[in-house]
Amino acid sequence: MLMVIDVSNTITTLGTFKDEKLQRIYRITTKVARTSDEYGVLLRDLVRMSNASHKDVEGIIIASVVPTVMYSLTNACLKYFHVHPLIVGPGMKTGVRVRAENPKEAGADLIVNAAAVRELYGTPAIVIDYGTATSYQLVLEDGSLDSVVIAPGIQTSLQALTNDAARIMDVEIRKPRKILNNSTAECLQAGLVYGTIGETEYIVRKMKEESGLKDIKVVATGGFGKVIAKETDVIDVYDSLLTLQGLRIIYNKAKK
Repeated sequence: MLMVIDVSNTITTLGTFKDEKLQRIYRITTKVARTSDEYGVLLRDLVRMSNASHKDVEGIIIASVVPTVMYSLTNACLKYFHVHPLIVGPGMKTGVRVRAENPKEAGADLIVNAAAVRELYGTPAIVIDYGTATSYQLVLEDGSLDSVVIAPGIQTSLQALTNDAARIMDVEIRKPRKILNNSTAECLQAGLVYGTIGETEYIVRKMKEESGLKDIKVVATGGFGKVIAKETDVIDVYDSLLTLQGLRIIYNKAKK
């Protein structure tokens, strides 16, 4: 069994694969300080929910954009699973070339998504990841990560408003029935969702224009990607499992 772990700024997503097939998905909060023992007990319990034992886990791969959790998380894998995890980063065989001034600055999640989209959907492609930040990445035909546009995520934008505006309340992020509304909650929802739709359409159009790749496929992922993908025709595919599949793909490449 392979365990894949995607550590984002807000949520850590874990998946277990058996014979290339995804068995279960689990999500835990990232911004909770945990010791290696706390991580170890938690991960073991999650594996048991898959009707498996920690002894069944033969490999672990981690992609993280939160360095502060890595010491405890890595030690948990060693102590509780007796597995040395592969960490997506510089020097690892991923099949993705990073075309940047400093390739080491590229987030592990960007590399993983590039590897996934190349194998699962073909390239060139634009990958949009709607997470804490919304990232738009251009993956060229050879699978290289060419460039990235980074914008505030939907939840991040809402949190900024609720923190800094005294009369703005927290609301459920969903598309209201119309863009013109009278209640504060629906006004917020309209701005957040329709604003992100407009942002998506403009950025994708400009990326296609500047790259010269007019017929490029656009693949979306991330927690709020489903909300946006069904409201615009610039997104061709929504795949909530893209990053987890990318971790599986990279693990297999690294082990060859």
